[in-house]
Amino acid sequence: MKYDFTTVYKRYGCGSGKWDEMQRENPNVGEDVIPFSVADMEFVEAPEIVEGLKAFLDTTVLGYANATDSYKEAVCAWMKRRHNWDAKPEWILPSHGVVDAFFSAIKCYTNEGDGVMLLTPVYYPMYIGIKVNNRVLVDCPLVERGDTYEIDFEDFEKKAKDPNTKLFILCSPHNPCGRVWTKEELERIGRICNENHVLVVDDEIHHDLIMPGHTHYVYASLSTEMEQNCLVLTAPSKTFNLAGLQTSNIFVPNEALRREMEAFLKRGSANPKCNILGYKACEIAYSSCGEWLDECIQVIDENRRVITEFMAENFPQIRVCELQATYLLWMDWNGLGLDYKELERINRQEAGLFYDEGYIFGAQGEGFERWNLACPTSYVVAALKRMKEAYGKYVK
Repeated sequence: MKYDFTTVYKRYGCGSGKWDEMQRENPNVGEDVIPFSVADMEFVEAPEIVEGLKAFLDTTVLGYANATDSYKEAVCAWMKRRHNWDAKPEWILPSHGVVDAFFSAIKCYTNEGDGVMLLTPVYYPMYIGIKVNNRVLVDCPLVERGDTYEIDFEDFEKKAKDPNTKLFILCSPHNPCGRVWTKEELERIGRICNENHVLVVDDEIHHDLIMPGHTHYVYASLSTEMEQNCLVLTAPSKTFNLAGLQTSNIFVPNEALRREMEAFLKRGSANPKCNILGYKACEIAYSSCGEWLDECIQVIDENRRVITEFMAENFPQIRVCELQATYLLWMDWNGLGLDYKELERINRQEAGLFYDEGYIFGAQGEGFERWNLACPTSYVVAALKRMKEAYGKYVK
């Protein structure tokens, strides 16, 4: 490979929540142990980003900065090149992060007591955004089908028809289930939401991380009607490991909805903006780092293969869900016959395995683990060895 996907920088004491949590819970973890939990990468940054930011720092003043035309043009060019979506620069409202963006959307477009739909189990801050803002969770449980999940459209449409349901947060691709929604599924979602006046907030933060053999469709690209009834949330943070620079994009194609969001953001901040290095890093990544991303996906897919084959041979009781997108492998460990809290204890205290526990994604996730695959393969292999040794006395 052209790029380095083998080096790991240990991030103890650097403000990394997942590294510090691992050290607190088990101070005796070995040198071959890294956390597989929170969704940022254990890869070194793409060198184009590092060198580009160095050059930028040599020639700029770090004063107040709004989003530049070159930044917005790079974002839109990336969406066209990688996703075949003709997004317009004027649709972009910068945000500190996708979580900030869907929190803002909940508060902007709904009132207290309004219903917000989710396809569950799902990324846990979505539940938090609904709860802390006194909205009502409209739970649409996904249906397990073999090693993947499907939408129960009868249930979805029934709940969308409730006059109190005002907004739907779509996780596309889905986290933690790893689904890439098909064109037909998205079009059906669009028809139901448009007919029932339910606004779609489309979280596409993982949309660049599509595994071989699958095709992602930007929700807004499928029809003018869908485009005009949605917000599309994107960021370079998952794709290029830039979460610490707190820069993301809220695409609002509908002018009236965009003006409403602009007014809302300005009620909280006189001049909403991201930081100058975040804008530049995003521009560099989208302009120069496509090849790095292609190699990154190869490593993630190899890690998926290694784990899937290991489980089939050594722990067939564990069901590994099909990874269609993201770098987050969703696994059902209930077949081991152990309580989900006992799984967490064994993993963290005996096996040195630090995952995001499935129960944080909702009740359907009890007994599941979400494994972050964005790391060198050697650390995955070492983790599987520890797992085999630790579970030998619990599983026959």
